[in-house]
Parts: sequence; structure tokens; C-alpha cells
Amino acid sequence: MNTKKEILIGFIVGIIANAIGTLLYILIFSELSIAETYKAAVAQEHVGSLLALGAILNLIAFFGFLKIKRDHRAKGVLIATILTAFVILYYKVF
Repeated sequence: MNTKKEILIGFIVGIIANAIGTLLYILIFSELSIAETYKAAVAQEHVGSLLALGAILNLIAFFGFLKIKRDHRAKGVLIATILTAFVILYYKVF
């Protein structure tokens, strides 16, 4: 398959895994609704922390792709994780 397509698939999987991880964290550990938790995180400047905890699912996707020998997809997940790190850095600095 085309390597750019494989990297894009991995990137999309990484973004989706991060979003699902963030939502799961909110649903499991927060007593508020998703919208209220997000508003509280913005008010308390904890959005970066929510994203970082959501990125834990990227580990599963990354090592899963490596295990089934889909290295380019794993590279895409890694790129999504690095993008998430830059977003977290933005929230922490600004």
C-alpha cells in the first residue's frame, strides 16, 4: 500500500484514540457531564492535562500496529501523539 496513506490512517487512528481516551477519562472519573467538565477544565486551565490523559490510548494503538507489523501506521500514531504534545504545550504556555 501507499506509505502516505498508511501514515494518514495511523494519524487518524491516533486522533480518534486520543479523543476516545479523553472522553473515557471524563466519563469514568468526573461527576459532571462532558460539556461541564470541559468548561471546568478551561476555567481551571486543565485542558492540557485532559488531553495528556486521553493520549494514553495512543500507546495501545502504537504498540498494536507495531505488533502486527504496520510500521507506517505506527508512525502516523506517533505523529498524532506529537501533535497532541504541541497542543498541550500551547495550553500550558498560553
